[in-house]
Amino acid sequence: MLIVPMMLAAAAAPTTAEAAITAAMTDSAAGWSTGDMPRFLAVYAEDAVFVTKDGLVRGKPAIAARYAKTYGADPAARGRLSFRMLGFRRIDANHRMLWAKWLLDYPGGKQDAGVTSLLFERQAAGWKIVSDHSS
Repeated sequence: MLIVPMMLAAAAAPTTAEAAITAAMTDSAAGWSTGDMPRFLAVYAEDAVFVTKDGLVRGKPAIAARYAKTYGADPAARGRLSFRMLGFRRIDANHRMLWAKWLLDYPGGKQDAGVTSLLFERQAAGWKIVSDHSS
């Protein structure tokens, strides 16, 4: 009889992780949309790697600099960011893969969209992105 509750607890763990990751992504998007870059970047681990067409960007400070260069300093011009979660995969107890669609709504009605593959790691401060490949 003890096996059933343990199985239920194990099955519930990914749901809790997925909810925490979804909440972190929602908060990150809100940071982007309000021009609060530290809030947007809070979801990244300090040693995160961002995969770009030009190569790897290593570390949160370098990722922040790339976003500032690519999207500029004017929060209104950066648009409103949202994510639609496409799927999760449990890698192990401390790692989850997330696939999501991102959407940027710019002033004047222009939109941009793409997909992202994010590897999350459970750290002391919560679930953090350790690898980001967005296109």
